[in-house]
Amino acid sequence: MVPWTIDHGLTHKPTNMRKTNHYAWLLALSMPMTALAQEKVDLEMMKKIREEGLQRSQVMDIAFNLTDKSGNRLTNSAGYTRAANYAKDALTGWGVSNATLDPWGEFGKGWDLEKMYVAVTTPYYKPILAWPKTWTAGTKGLKNAEVLVVTVKDSAQIEAYKGQLKNKILIVDQLTEYKHSFRADAVRYTDSQLARMAAATPPPANPGRPGGGGFRGTPNPAVRAMALLKLMAQKEGAVGMFTTGIRNHDGTIFAQGGGAYKGTDPENFLDMALGIEDYNTILRLAKSGTPVKMDVDVKTKFQTRDLQGYNVIAEIPGTDAALKDEMVMIGAHLDSWQSGTGATDNASGSAVMLEAMRILKTLGVQPKRTIRIGLWSGEEQGLLGSRNYVKKTFADPATMQTLPAHEKFSAYYNIDNGTGKIRGIYLQGNASCKDIFSAWLEPFRDLGATTVTISNTGGTDHQAFDAVGLPGFQFIQDPIEYNTRTHHSNMDVYDHLVTDDLKQIATIVAAFTYNTAQRDAKLPRKAMPKPRN
Repeated sequence: MVPWTIDHGLTHKPTNMRKTNHYAWLLALSMPMTALAQEKVDLEMMKKIREEGLQRSQVMDIAFNLTDKSGNRLTNSAGYTRAANYAKDALTGWGVSNATLDPWGEFGKGWDLEKMYVAVTTPYYKPILAWPKTWTAGTKGLKNAEVLVVTVKDSAQIEAYKGQLKNKILIVDQLTEYKHSFRADAVRYTDSQLARMAAATPPPANPGRPGGGGFRGTPNPAVRAMALLKLMAQKEGAVGMFTTGIRNHDGTIFAQGGGAYKGTDPENFLDMALGIEDYNTILRLAKSGTPVKMDVDVKTKFQTRDLQGYNVIAEIPGTDAALKDEMVMIGAHLDSWQSGTGATDNASGSAVMLEAMRILKTLGVQPKRTIRIGLWSGEEQGLLGSRNYVKKTFADPATMQTLPAHEKFSAYYNIDNGTGKIRGIYLQGNASCKDIFSAWLEPFRDLGATTVTISNTGGTDHQAFDAVGLPGFQFIQDPIEYNTRTHHSNMDVYDHLVTDDLKQIATIVAAFTYNTAQRDAKLPRKAMPKPRN
């Protein structure tokens, strides 16, 4: 999931579902509800879904299997394969049909980190926490190397280091000032923030680019210089390099991709992400004229046997003779980055979607429409799994040529904003669904889920469906510490999951899925987008 911005200066006391009063539930159902009266809602089934989802949840065991037991889930890595097979087997064990690892096309090489050791050895010993970026090469054994400070502002400066890089560890001359934060890491949406979301108006239509091509800009000289430096360093036999970012502090390191990963791409130069505290220490020492030497031992492994990308697909077949060929989908991306175990991005989303399927099967639901789950790979590299699944199943966004399944599709629901509970849903500009979703949320008002906003949200897999005119939705979730602490970092681990929030999410997703599957008509759609080409 790509980053998104929240107001961290406001907090909201969470709803504790363990203390949810049964009377409050009964009161919620007895309230006058015009929307609920207009939109059919099976309140007895909503009660059963709540009981199974909140009182007999298995969501944390599912999350444990996807995180602690599988490890990180970089697409095509060993950890992704473990998690995908667990999900397929779990779905089959619950009685969900046709669970499979579904190939969507060529992704590229898998990558796994097998060993990592970094330490200052001169002028004194200091162990360093570092994370190699994905698809980078290792050191081929333990190396003790001198640190070389480099300036990377333009290509001309890079030439000055020619012939000096062999057996060196490079560090860019860019001190990052540590700034104390006086705001809480974890927050929830306030009532006023949710009210502003609900009151949002549709954005103006995009007029598109003016004719004539327009100004595309020029590549950043520093970015180009960094790429040239890495190529020169790799050719001359440098050991590796250190990089950092302003968010890397207090033991939290955000590490992502280190370069190309296609089957024919060469291994990338070793690039290790450090916290700014260690980075600044090394940089200050080296710039002072003090010789700095370091031990570095990194072993990485590339998986090249199978370059295909795989999604996990399974379904509960529809039972109504007239509607069983129609479909409702739920999904989340299963892949992650490498430094944590991808707990909030996005084992949380995958776990609640699996739990929603378990809830429906446990309750013996016989849906009118087919209910299908998709756990996507390659999301972190550009929604690759979901986009290719949509292209081969429903429509090609380049031409908008549709396949038969496009007309029979009702809705897709996605979770990918961390561990925070659902507070409502983004309409993605589909105003016709507002009253429908308001009615479906009403039985969960006491769990804090009330807001329906016309606004769009991006950066995740519902966009693949929306791009070809299919109703695709992402739920509004409390931010918790997604942007401040866990998103793409080494702190994105099981212990940062909020149990009660995940129970609430799975319960509401199961309810929305059931309502969509049983509704007399498919959900209304927006106008079909224009072809991209």
